[in-house]
Amino acid sequence: MTLPGWPNSCDGLRVAVLADLHVGSPFNGVDKLEQIVDLTLKAKPELILLAGDYTIHGVVGGNVVAPEIIAKGLSRLTAPLGVYAVLGNHDHREGAKRVRRALESNGIKVLEDDAIPLKLAECQIWLAGLSDLWTGRRNYQAALALIPQGAPAIAFTHNPDSFPVLPKPVTLTIAGHTHGGQVRLPLLGRLIVPSEYGERYAIGHVVENGRHLFVSPGLGTSIFPVRFLVPPEVSMLTLRSEKHK
Repeated sequence: MTLPGWPNSCDGLRVAVLADLHVGSPFNGVDKLEQIVDLTLKAKPELILLAGDYTIHGVVGGNVVAPEIIAKGLSRLTAPLGVYAVLGNHDHREGAKRVRRALESNGIKVLEDDAIPLKLAECQIWLAGLSDLWTGRRNYQAALALIPQGAPAIAFTHNPDSFPVLPKPVTLTIAGHTHGGQVRLPLLGRLIVPSEYGERYAIGHVVENGRHLFVSPGLGTSIFPVRFLVPPEVSMLTLRSEKHK
């Protein structure tokens, strides 16, 4: 992804995005989580972002896995710039405090309406974690106000419907939640996308008015244990400065 305003010193930065793990959904238990962690580490990202919905709630054929077990499985993740998380709507249903405590007890920093500076060699950026649009506090103004004017910044959140209402532009917004619709039928498209905007923010790289969004299709399933033409993925983003145009 080539991003306007992305610094040359951070050219080629590799970011792994793990969204909607929904550990305990069918065919997606603790063993699969271990494979996902192995796959992510093998890709050697400089930054790992966990975009919410680690748990399951009401999925057909699923088996609930405790947040503490999920967080322990994720604890092997490591990257030079760190591993950071936000919470999703399913995590709030499970208990936001419990999920956050489990993650942070296993070395994963949870950013909920907060922003921090990151530095690796000459690369300096800001990272903002924004709470879930449906279930979080949504104090986006306070979080983004921490970022100096003009500083390169990544914001990540669970629900991409936050993108058009962000009070301050950032270099890149990252989200999950939609599962890419989970099912995409030829000619008919994505039948169900949990978004007020239909397929507008369903999946992938979206550019609107010069602002950039990436929506990961995620890894697990919700409601029904089916994916069709929307495979699960560990999303690996390579962020490029405009010198590569």
